[in-house]
Amino acid sequence: MDAAPFAMPATERQIAYARSLALRNQSLLPWEVQQDCRSLSAWIEAQAKLKPSDPGQPTSKQVAFAERLARVKRRAVPDECFRDRQLLSRWIDSNK
Repeated sequence: MDAAPFAMPATERQIAYARSLALRNQSLLPWEVQQDCRSLSAWIEAQAKLKPSDPGQPTSKQVAFAERLARVKRRAVPDECFRDRQLLSRWIDSNK
């Protein structure tokens, strides 16, 4: 017999956070894990400790600063800058 027959379902908020971690870490979020609050919590804890898989991506703060700078300067940030941290950093430096 199952040890936890009355498992609590995961909340929508938990599932949303787990999905964002899965995207960040480029990992698979198993369906079985999403069905139980405790197992999803354990999965989230393990994933939150991992470093993002793509260190070349610009940070959200860097993107926000570049967009603010672009509005002030009335320029557009080139699309390729949003895919590379160093490229965006150079764009920021040249448009301060």
